[in-house]
Amino acid sequence: MTDFVAHPEMGLAWVTGASSGIGRALALRLASNGFNVAVTARNHEKLVKLQHESPGPGRIIVLDGDVTDPRDMERVLAAIEYEHGSMVLAILNAGVYVPVHGEDMHREDFERTFAVNLHGTVNCLLPAVRHMKARGHGQIAIVSSATGYGGLPTSAAYGASKAALINMAESLKFDLDKTGIRLQIINPGFVKTAATATNEFPMPALVSADVAAERVAEGLQRSGFEITFPRRFTYALKLLNLLPYGLYFWLVNKATGWKTRPLAKAAHSVEALKRNPQAV
Repeated sequence: MTDFVAHPEMGLAWVTGASSGIGRALALRLASNGFNVAVTARNHEKLVKLQHESPGPGRIIVLDGDVTDPRDMERVLAAIEYEHGSMVLAILNAGVYVPVHGEDMHREDFERTFAVNLHGTVNCLLPAVRHMKARGHGQIAIVSSATGYGGLPTSAAYGASKAALINMAESLKFDLDKTGIRLQIINPGFVKTAATATNEFPMPALVSADVAAERVAEGLQRSGFEITFPRRFTYALKLLNLLPYGLYFWLVNKATGWKTRPLAKAAHSVEALKRNPQAV
């Protein structure tokens, strides 16, 4: 029961944050694998463009929605279940990255990050679990990040939200296993997207969104709780976070060159995000 794996003939897939980045590439990948895929994001035009680019044989179904609005997510799930068919796979991917600099912090940066990354995931997770539990099976994958393993420069808000998702998924797995719902966590390393383009430090083992989508699609079909890639980088981060803090901070400072950088005002606040939104 805990090894349930969703296949196209069983029902629909749902991908949030599908207007760009990993979510967009994954929706196309799942459609090419035969899934009918409901896609959700705030940007209607980008979702329609995605729909037109679908290679098939699966269909792309556009269902606009804002993950920060729980009633909106209830509406989306109702539309999927009662208008398009049973949902057997949900990839909760919507997220936003707002860099935080300790010398120039703003409450709004944290609130916006948590509203989308953490609360937005919960807003999708609750109705998804309820619908799947009624049928006795389903598969849910939550997109977190290897940044959630430990603190990194500029990631005070983003990393905290992703660490919370990892802990939440680990905790929920014990109970969801008993309901027939398979829960997985997706922890990518650095993926080339609009969000990572703002990073102010080296990004080793950077992969494209298409490669990331391929790794996720493969991981969804395999056993195992965590889907992480590229492993040469994410496993190194795991090991790094086992070190004593003194050594950890020294190594991260050395790898990023962060300690030698001058203090500067945060370049990417919520106001900057509003001008160039990267939330999907």
